Amino acid sequence: MLAHLSVRDFAIVEGLDLELHAGMTVLTGETGAGKSILIDALGLTLGERASTKVVRSGAERAEVVAVFELSQDSDASRYLAEQDLASADDECILRRIIGSDGRSRAHVNGRPVPLQTLRELGDLLVDIHGQHEHQSLLKGAVQRRILDEYAGHGEALARVAALHDQWQTTRAALEQLAGGPEQRLQRLDYLRYQLDELDSLDIQSGEIETLDREHRRLSHASELLGNCARSVDDIDGDGEMALTTRLAAVLGALEEMAVIDPGVENIRSLLDGAGIQLSEAAAELRHYRDTIDIDPARLQSMNERLTAIHDTARKHQVEARELPALRRSLGDEIAQLEGASLRLTELESALQECLQSYAEAAGELHQSRVRAAETLSEAISANVRALGMPQGQLHIGIEANFDAPPSRTGADSVAFQVAVNPGQPMLPLAKVASGGELSRISLAIQVIATQTSGVPTLIFDEVDAGIGGRVAEIVGRELRALANNRQVLCVTHLPQVASLAQQHVQVQKHSKRRKTHTDLRSLSGEGRVEEIARMLGGVTITDQALAHAREMLERT
Repeated sequence: MLAHLSVRDFAIVEGLDLELHAGMTVLTGETGAGKSILIDALGLTLGERASTKVVRSGAERAEVVAVFELSQDSDASRYLAEQDLASADDECILRRIIGSDGRSRAHVNGRPVPLQTLRELGDLLVDIHGQHEHQSLLKGAVQRRILDEYAGHGEALARVAALHDQWQTTRAALEQLAGGPEQRLQRLDYLRYQLDELDSLDIQSGEIETLDREHRRLSHASELLGNCARSVDDIDGDGEMALTTRLAAVLGALEEMAVIDPGVENIRSLLDGAGIQLSEAAAELRHYRDTIDIDPARLQSMNERLTAIHDTARKHQVEARELPALRRSLGDEIAQLEGASLRLTELESALQECLQSYAEAAGELHQSRVRAAETLSEAISANVRALGMPQGQLHIGIEANFDAPPSRTGADSVAFQVAVNPGQPMLPLAKVASGGELSRISLAIQVIATQTSGVPTLIFDEVDAGIGGRVAEIVGRELRALANNRQVLCVTHLPQVASLAQQHVQVQKHSKRRKTHTDLRSLSGEGRVEEIARMLGGVTITDQALAHAREMLERT
């Protein structure tokens, strides 16, 4: 449930803190005092969009913090755990900041999150019903959603939606494959021509790297032979400057020194090893020299081979080393196109199976909707009659069109139809003439719909507008009954509703130094009596209004 709401520099609110409890809480106050502003501020923490207009004049930013207490087995707790946002104390803190520069930041339990996360989490925490909710109830999609939520169609809808998506994907693949047989044949001819060209080139694995190495060696054969000859002569030639000759002289000197001082023996040993390595290096160079051939014919053949390979690579706009991979890719595409007929048959079969499965799922959903519509119609009709329309009746009509293309919501169109007076035919909800009647019907629908909602906090923002007297008391008792197993927060102008709440908060607006501020006051005792009396009698609170207020509170 919502335990605490803190608002800073939002609209005309400089700073407010609201502590809330379980059960039913009402917010009352003069028109324009800022009751609905609190609901708007809460909406920010639930992911609603906002502009810089919500920032109080002269402030740098608006900030709203909502603290929720959660049960461990709630949907919100599971969502927080899945998103790695859970806290250790079964608490959820939502924070939203709107800067005067338009920048928005959102946090859950102290961690920054995208706005979408707030929306998804908010849907699990709070359900807000506004005073203009009846406008959205006129839409068929909203009426269908209310019926599905009442019937608990979550899994059935998910299956229908998944089959619709599968049908859509399969159909797109089928259209793409079957859409151009002539283009497919042209593509096949072109691919086969390219493949024949690569096959005739017949590049072997690792051939290009081998050719590159051998080509460099053959093209520089004379240079390599000359360098070999000079290197062998410098290391182990007949002249006095050869390294082996000079090293032998040094070793002779060291042997004479070792006779006098054995300490140089290690140095002599190192140089003796170097002499052995020089001799081995000279032998390796002679062997390498013997492997070098000057073969103009072979070099010419390699030039022609490399030229053919690189010309083909440029033609296909790839690197020479990528040609073998290109050949495999061409072969795969040819095989895929050649198997198009078989693939078409498979896709057509898959499409029919998908349509059959969709029809079965949509049919089951339709039957369940018909059954749920009957019980929901009866429940709403009873509520409509209790709200001051004794002859009122609501019927939920369902029409299925199984010949239409699949839809993510099934084959049904759902329409709420009402008759408010005897002898009147059932008419669509949108054609109800009286605004007051539409408001009461909307309230009747909302009250019944929320009874099956798993959301722990329900907020009603002046949904009781346009009613009064005995009906107002009935509405209050309906809201209080809802609060038996969840938290209900209600913004109201009706004393009958306010008197039935377990917590009463008064919203006051006052001006100071040419600035308007909104404050909250938790009411009890005589303070609550006076507020109920104000709601009953207006500006002047009479003794009769006070007595009536006390009587109303005592009856609860």
